[in-house]
Amino acid sequence: MTSQYAGRRVTVAGLGVSGVPAARALRGLGALVTVVNGSDGERQRAEAAELEALGITVRLGDGVTLPEGTELVVTTPGWKPTSPLFEAAAQAGVPVVGDVEVAWRLSAEQDRPAAPWLAVTGTNGKTTTVRMLAAILEAAGLRTAAVGNIGVSLFDVILGEREYDVLAVELSSYQLHWAPSLRAHSATVLNLAPDHLDWHGSMEAYAADKGRVYEGNQVACVYNVADPATEELVRAADVAEGCRAIGFTLGTPGPSQLGLVDDILVDRAFVPDRQRQAQELAEISDLASPAPHNIANALAAAALARAYGVPPAAVRDGLRAFRPEAHRIEHVATVDGVDFVDDSKATNTHAAQASLAAYEPVVWIAGGLAKGATFDELVSASASRLRGAVLIGADRALIRDALARHAPQVPVVDLDRTDTGAMSAAVQAAVGLAEPGDTVLLAPACASMDMFTNYNKRGEAFADAVRALAPGRAAHE
Repeated sequence: MTSQYAGRRVTVAGLGVSGVPAARALRGLGALVTVVNGSDGERQRAEAAELEALGITVRLGDGVTLPEGTELVVTTPGWKPTSPLFEAAAQAGVPVVGDVEVAWRLSAEQDRPAAPWLAVTGTNGKTTTVRMLAAILEAAGLRTAAVGNIGVSLFDVILGEREYDVLAVELSSYQLHWAPSLRAHSATVLNLAPDHLDWHGSMEAYAADKGRVYEGNQVACVYNVADPATEELVRAADVAEGCRAIGFTLGTPGPSQLGLVDDILVDRAFVPDRQRQAQELAEISDLASPAPHNIANALAAAALARAYGVPPAAVRDGLRAFRPEAHRIEHVATVDGVDFVDDSKATNTHAAQASLAAYEPVVWIAGGLAKGATFDELVSASASRLRGAVLIGADRALIRDALARHAPQVPVVDLDRTDTGAMSAAVQAAVGLAEPGDTVLLAPACASMDMFTNYNKRGEAFADAVRALAPGRAAHE
């Protein structure tokens, strides 16, 4: 079958995790591909060399000029809608779509039946939920993969030789913005909180882009009962006839919901009699972490799997098999009765609040790049749990001021450092504040790039500092 992209002049905006696979895939389909990228560093030059060997033109250092003859622009997630390249495309009448949109269109072009997508988005918890979902699908004996914003290219899966029954797809708000024709089998918006507003322009625009994941859903729109904004997005979506709204809750579930009864995850949505029946799926003890947001993620994953027809036993077996990735509410060690937990992935206030809610009392290590966030609501909600706080990073003063307003009784160590060695000093300071039975929690509520390459490096620095405390006295997971 000849691809719709064969012979077309396509410009890919951006290299990196999304752009390189997109350019390779389009070239393989016969497109005449040019990649443009604003930066021109050592990594970009290495990526460019690989693409040029495939017959792809790469322009580094110019992300503004639209290449002559361009018929389609395919953008990667980091490029804002207001980018000059897209303005030039609009003036020239050239359409702009995202890499996810292209992957979705390509899935319909294949000679084999397209694997349906179970799609996950939200401000926090996307990757964990997608990986939980994939584990459940695998436990049911289905051929599946966790793909998308999780770091696995949709192009490699869709155009590869292996066939899949169903895909667990993580989608960011950036990707959804540029994917107008995407129609999932079932989807969820896990939660909504202010994030990436500099990209979207407003909270309303951010929420609307998240809500695109529900458009055209075939079987189920899964929403968070505790976050009414997610249910509003379901109400606003234009879905297929018969598609159902399915809630998940940490409380007792009502009809068409999944939730908790004592310590048991139960389903009152995909049972013959939703008014009077509930199906046991798993126990909290089956999960890697009993943190409330982790349970919520498990319920959302279970809802999507059940929408696809997965039996209850596979939900339990998949959740038992799942292990979270590093730096996501990860227990590092116990030293002299104090637990040390790494949640470096908590890069915004919503994620940090969920993390803090899982422990009490807490010595909180926080700070970094605030990305325009404010911290009053977070500190106010968490004040009663705090034994103390240790602050690091460029925007730590914002958290310090919020603590002074809403938790003046909490002792604060303000480390005036932004070098990578500050993490060791922060752990030492936290030890000085903690008592046996406490948890020292790295939940920064901020991005890491003021001090570290990424949140992984920040988490590794925390773990290294903890393990250096007293190896002989530490109990490691």
